[in-house]
Amino acid sequence: MIDKGYLLGDRYRIIDTLGEGGMANVYLAEDIILQRKVAVKILRLDLQKEPQTLARFQREALATSELSHPNIVSVLDVGTDHGLPYMVMEYVDGPNLEEYIQKKSPLDLHEVIRIMDQILSAMTLAHKHNVIHRDLKPQNVLMDKKGNIKIADFGIAVALNQSSITQTNSAMGSVHYMSPEQTRGWTSYQAV
Repeated sequence: MIDKGYLLGDRYRIIDTLGEGGMANVYLAEDIILQRKVAVKILRLDLQKEPQTLARFQREALATSELSHPNIVSVLDVGTDHGLPYMVMEYVDGPNLEEYIQKKSPLDLHEVIRIMDQILSAMTLAHKHNVIHRDLKPQNVLMDKKGNIKIADFGIAVALNQSSITQTNSAMGSVHYMSPEQTRGWTSYQAV
């Protein structure tokens, strides 16, 4: 955990913790140069020395930074601070889709279509850039105060041209959102 008030990269002052994940923690920070709030994703301290986790973190930064779309969280900066890798992203001040649905349920059909249009538009761009999210779930779909969707957490995204996509008997993603075939273990992914 990074302490509140810490100045990361001589630019981003940590304000609060937004979330803790298996690979990284996300903090609310202030960009002291541009004087705006940002989200900073920092690789967990206990995982810094694991090459596979470091590669995954770097892959997320690369995959997300190549995707410029109004419905994908923008990567603003990538760096290291005393050997600690971090990624600075736009801060989305609002609920994730799961929280939004719980609060507003049942959603009007037009609202569902509006939300899905934005998600599909973002994923269409990602797929055109040969990036597959692999963990698209309501918790990774953020919504700003105006109701605009922002897809986040490309942590296990993979480029279709990477040889690592072909795997047998392995699963990536959140188990609650996997197909039955994946959870039973008879899936074989192949790049097409």
